[in-house]
Amino acid sequence: MHFADRTLPLLDDPGTAFGPVAALLADADVAMVNLETAVTTRGAPEPKTFHFRAPATAYEAVRAAGVDVVSIANNHTLDYGRTGLADTLAAARAAGVPAVGAGADAAAAYAPWITDVRGTRIAFLATSQVDELWTSWRATDTGPGIAMARDLARSVAAVRAARARADTVVVYVHWGQEGNACPTDEMRGYAEQLAAAGADIVVGTHAHVLVGDGWLGRTFVQYGLGNFLWWRDDAFSNDTGVLRVTLRAGRVAGTELVPASISRRTGQPLPVTGADADRISRGYAQLRRCTGLSAAGR
Repeated sequence: MHFADRTLPLLDDPGTAFGPVAALLADADVAMVNLETAVTTRGAPEPKTFHFRAPATAYEAVRAAGVDVVSIANNHTLDYGRTGLADTLAAARAAGVPAVGAGADAAAAYAPWITDVRGTRIAFLATSQVDELWTSWRATDTGPGIAMARDLARSVAAVRAARARADTVVVYVHWGQEGNACPTDEMRGYAEQLAAAGADIVVGTHAHVLVGDGWLGRTFVQYGLGNFLWWRDDAFSNDTGVLRVTLRAGRVAGTELVPASISRRTGQPLPVTGADADRISRGYAQLRRCTGLSAAGR
């Protein structure tokens, strides 16, 4: 999600920017989104095709919608360089919105946000597997940047460390091939590494379409949630939704994609019912066929 072109005017009233879908997010004990933009008015554009940035009111909109934590491990957080990243992190702190997946150095970028929900400690981490500019954008021991999946040893170690501190570990990954509703071999391999390291839930975005979900042993994997609050009306698909996960005693006890459709007028994800909901739900269920994932966990 981001605020650009048709979605930027939504920030004229941050309290209503997400529209009706905010009720689903606020209803959750913990809600997370991928904030795919630099939150800055400064910096120079990086050498890439698409650039996104938003004012600090983006975080007001996130908070008003009931979102508790955002991933900023993606291929747009550094669109305006490390100046833009510094502003993005500062704005998050000022707004009181935890932002995972990037930081002032690698220790900060790979660090989890941990919260307690009725006695269950849940750790949230985020990494990006997108290869564009990854070597110059990655966080290092001495410099700011993104938590990169391609720094495999570091990203896997971060999951192991979170496993030692929390009952449930969630990893949000920016990965996949644009327009491809099936996971690539690279995605599958990384999901296996995360599961082996102790991740309970692995969730992803970047393909701009819904990608299937299922189980990798005891780990629930959702390979792609598609676009959500989206800037222009030429997406691969306007089908989207809110992934609702139920935990019991720290383990995933149930999952559900609550279907929504992106408004062609505002770019907001609007919950749907009836025939539209049935169509999205049926199509989503069929996506598991190419994931290699099981219908139930072990």
